[in-house]
Amino acid sequence: MKKRVSILQLLAIMIIITVLLEAGLPFLKQLKGLSQGFLFGILYSGILLLYILEAVFFLLRKSARSSFILFYFPEIVFIITLLFFMFSYIFASNANMDYVQRFIASSGKLNLALDTHVERIHSSLQFLPLLAVNFIIMIFLRLRFKILSAEAFGRNPVFGRWAIFWVLASGFLYTVSFPSFISLYGFPYIAWVSLVPLFLVIRFSSFRRAVFYGVSFGIIQTMLTNYWLGTFQLLSLQVVSIFYLIFYLLFMIPAVWMFRIFKGSPLRFLVFPVSWVLFDFLRSSGFLGYPWGMLGVSQYGFSALIQSASITGVWGITFVVILANSVISEIIDVTLFPKVPNQPFSGKKKYLMPGVITFISLFMVSVIGGSVYLAYGSRKNGPANSERVVRVALIQQNSDPRKNDYEDTFRRLVRLTNESMKYKPDLVAWSETAFVPNIRRWSKYDPDKYPLAKLVKQFLAYQKSLNEWLLTGNDDYTLVKEKDSSGKIKTERLDFNASILFSPDGRRVATYHKIRLVPFTESFPYKKQFPFIYNLLINFDVYLWEPGKKRVVFKHPKFKFSTPICFEDAFPQDVRKFVLAGAEVIINISNDYWSLTRIEAKQHFINSIFRTVENRRPLLRSTASGVTAYVDIRGKVIKQAPYYKQAFLIVDVPIKKENTTLYTRYGDWFPYLMLFMVILFSVFALKCIIVRKNG
Repeated sequence: MKKRVSILQLLAIMIIITVLLEAGLPFLKQLKGLSQGFLFGILYSGILLLYILEAVFFLLRKSARSSFILFYFPEIVFIITLLFFMFSYIFASNANMDYVQRFIASSGKLNLALDTHVERIHSSLQFLPLLAVNFIIMIFLRLRFKILSAEAFGRNPVFGRWAIFWVLASGFLYTVSFPSFISLYGFPYIAWVSLVPLFLVIRFSSFRRAVFYGVSFGIIQTMLTNYWLGTFQLLSLQVVSIFYLIFYLLFMIPAVWMFRIFKGSPLRFLVFPVSWVLFDFLRSSGFLGYPWGMLGVSQYGFSALIQSASITGVWGITFVVILANSVISEIIDVTLFPKVPNQPFSGKKKYLMPGVITFISLFMVSVIGGSVYLAYGSRKNGPANSERVVRVALIQQNSDPRKNDYEDTFRRLVRLTNESMKYKPDLVAWSETAFVPNIRRWSKYDPDKYPLAKLVKQFLAYQKSLNEWLLTGNDDYTLVKEKDSSGKIKTERLDFNASILFSPDGRRVATYHKIRLVPFTESFPYKKQFPFIYNLLINFDVYLWEPGKKRVVFKHPKFKFSTPICFEDAFPQDVRKFVLAGAEVIINISNDYWSLTRIEAKQHFINSIFRTVENRRPLLRSTASGVTAYVDIRGKVIKQAPYYKQAFLIVDVPIKKENTTLYTRYGDWFPYLMLFMVILFSVFALKCIIVRKNG
């Protein structure tokens, strides 16, 4: 015992020295002024206190026989430190952005170094020593106290004792299944095993630890997959991280509970595939909807498999991939750990057959059915068999309209459009907010007095001179009258993110107002209920829009189309509603230039690919820069412009009367089926609890 206590004391001294170095070195004190605001400073101090508390536990504890002190508390501290390091390191990208430095200079609400490299050195010096010390401690304690760790984590020497490291591995594997900082194309085959470590960890953990590991996986994976959000808007990464921490907590508690209740049941392999699809559906719905990182999307290149999205939506693809992970984890459990105590399911190979048969059946039906459609569709859906063909010019000006000179952006658009006109397109499509000055507003002002009014006049004259249909993103507004608190009538202007269609004779034919706005960065409808949050958003330079109310179908003489704006094309139900309204083609206009990374643009693009298969409607994308492309009704990329270059695409789109797909007709029936199954599972679980208590 004395030997054990002396080891713990040594570890405690190690922690204390590291904390003192972090808090007291003059060099670090100098660097802290570069980026740490008041709130972040408080949070960082809290992390240091956690390490001191960990050291005090080691020093004062009379008995080393404490699972919480030896194993659990270091894990908690490690995950907290890792999350703050990831946020700090990612957020450092803002230091190189001109508009952020201007914001800092004008408001003083944020302190960042003048260079991202310096800022990241600072983040590393702050957090990496703490992480390294805790990492060494976690490994050392598990190796030194094998018997105690076996008692704490169960007798499984692989997925019990080393659970935290398997969780980190699972989060990494999940991330790199998609386009990521490792590969622009991702590693889709990894998705089929990415959740296996997590599922095995949950299998061999207590309820509370399983929930902790599941939530840790979720928030780490979310931050890694969406690291580019660090430069979308100054509060984006914080908001997403906080809400997904809550989302995964609300998901893991019932999912882990059902999974544990179902031990010994041959249907246990269905618990996570069913509940995870429902989770993805719920987190993609409502004001906070954000359908990024759904595992089925990683299979965007598996053409035969994704054809089944025309029946189930992307949700069915996600189900099959997670089902594979679940079945593989069952096989590993039974074959490698057949005699683990307190695991009744372990060793019962007969329970493997339902899962294996279910997966193989669904996989083969999906792939064979998709292959048949592709073989048949390659002959049926070509231009030769179409009712008509529409030629569209997609313009990519390679600039961020809101952070560059408006006149320069307009000149780029004019030059590229003029070059495209020699191909005689039926429609020219510009990107989201390609032309920035509000056309409706500034067309009413004197162009001799106002530069923006002059630019709008030039645009209108140019558009009319084209003698062609033109679609462009632009701001729009409407005036509404309402009574204030004193009863007086006041006029309020409501601003919209919009797309506008102009006819060859210069008429403004129709306007669509973006309905699905990015939460907290484009929209916050709870101004009166949460004024503190609203004021915080305004103070951090957030520009809020009003959501549109009507799904508009633009009518061109040759075809009908709708224009989901920006990330609206990532929402299956939203695009489906455009198709039901009569859209024959989906034209997404977007501005992915702001991210300055091909990863964000690629992730956005692969989400949108599934909308073509779900509804059997071609997709055109015109972006400021990102992925300007044409995707046919099979999800095949026909043409694509290069990333971050001024370019235009001329695409010939066959238009034919397609049969309504099952997904278009019935919508998100598959997630609702998952909801029904979750309810059945819950009833069964409660029944099992009652039987066990009475028995």
